[in-house]
Amino acid sequence: MLKRLLFPIALALSTQVLANPFEATLGNGLRVIVKEDNRAPTVVHMVWYRVGSVDEVDGRSGLAHMLEHMMFKGTPGVGPGQFNQRVAAAGGRDNAFTNRDYTAYFQQVPKEQLAEMMQLEADRMRHLSVDPKEFAPELKVVMEERRLRTDDDPQAKLFEQMNAVAWQTHPYRRPVIGWMDDLENMTAADAKAWYDQWYVPNNAYLVVVGDVEHDAVFRLAEKHYGPLARRELPARRDIVEPQQQGVRRLVVKAPAELPLLAMGYKAPVLRDVERDHDPYALEMLGAILDGYDAARFGKRLVREQQVAVQASAGYEATGRGPGMFHLIGSPAPGKSVADLENAFRAEIARVVTEGVSETEMTRARAQILASQIYKLDSMFGQAMEIGSIEAAGLSWRDTDRIVARVQRVTAVDVQAVAKKIFRDDTLTVGVLEPQPLDNPLRRPSAPTRH
Repeated sequence: MLKRLLFPIALALSTQVLANPFEATLGNGLRVIVKEDNRAPTVVHMVWYRVGSVDEVDGRSGLAHMLEHMMFKGTPGVGPGQFNQRVAAAGGRDNAFTNRDYTAYFQQVPKEQLAEMMQLEADRMRHLSVDPKEFAPELKVVMEERRLRTDDDPQAKLFEQMNAVAWQTHPYRRPVIGWMDDLENMTAADAKAWYDQWYVPNNAYLVVVGDVEHDAVFRLAEKHYGPLARRELPARRDIVEPQQQGVRRLVVKAPAELPLLAMGYKAPVLRDVERDHDPYALEMLGAILDGYDAARFGKRLVREQQVAVQASAGYEATGRGPGMFHLIGSPAPGKSVADLENAFRAEIARVVTEGVSETEMTRARAQILASQIYKLDSMFGQAMEIGSIEAAGLSWRDTDRIVARVQRVTAVDVQAVAKKIFRDDTLTVGVLEPQPLDNPLRRPSAPTRH
């Protein structure tokens, strides 16, 4: 299921936290963002590259994700597999993840090992070895990952096809992992070209959270990352999706136990923290529909009407590309997908015509704030919050203003945005039509880092 990505909100208001994070920019363009948190003697070190599947072109899908895999295949000074071994030997853990908008790498280690993590990450930022002998077997791993996570996963297949239908020209129509035909024709030279184009310090930023002193981190960053040369980046062009002019529908047939309905409405995302209004109201609407135990979908559709076995709402308020507000659910036994779609539409119509109550607004605000406070308990969660908002083209400095804007959302705002967004002309409807489970045994898990 899609999960709502809440705004990265900094909620603690002590003098110490207000002084955090700290930022510096190296001469080569690498931005370094440090948040001091001395509650435990550990540190999270994350490098974010401003490149993801949104930067790919037709026929070359999956390159961003494939390069992520190759980043663990060694440099002249660090052999294949040794990166992970050295992190483990330092008492830490590491991983990486590719998104439509970015690619990121992290290590969480005892604070004394931060310098070694910087040395390792800076080394592969510029000196990665893209050996065809290492590339070929790793490509097979990625292809198996696609089979396991998409081709053999009916829900993932539905959302992949839904994106391909909803977005006609925007790069979000392509899957992050890539189309299988593109993977089959991908070469080591393609991966090397991608690395040379995008993996440069002026296309990256470093986030460090933990038991550190920011000036010391800046000095370490200058030592390890500072010598790396900046390079001119390829020109990027924002692709404007043509206006949709009617409902789009698709059906995906796949072995599954239950049908699934996904309704996606085109929706704005946050671009200007002060001038934008709708993303804040949509975030609040999502919480009212599906943000707590007594929210509308669970209460009315699942427990009272028993038209669904599960019903949820999903909305991502930030991103480099366009947004979508999802309604997702599976009909209850004896109910059809059409019954569930009608129930979803009825609930949305209630918001449009009757609005929402102040009690619902209060509960939704409390749930959103509680979620953000909980995230502050994790150093990794704090680093993700900073990195994610930066990847969307905003700044960690915007977080306090975002807090204030969310607090000012009214019931009138929520009703108004519902009237604006929930129109059939912007709607894409995807249905998973279950097929017999001829072979219920899943294939063995593919080796991945995700």
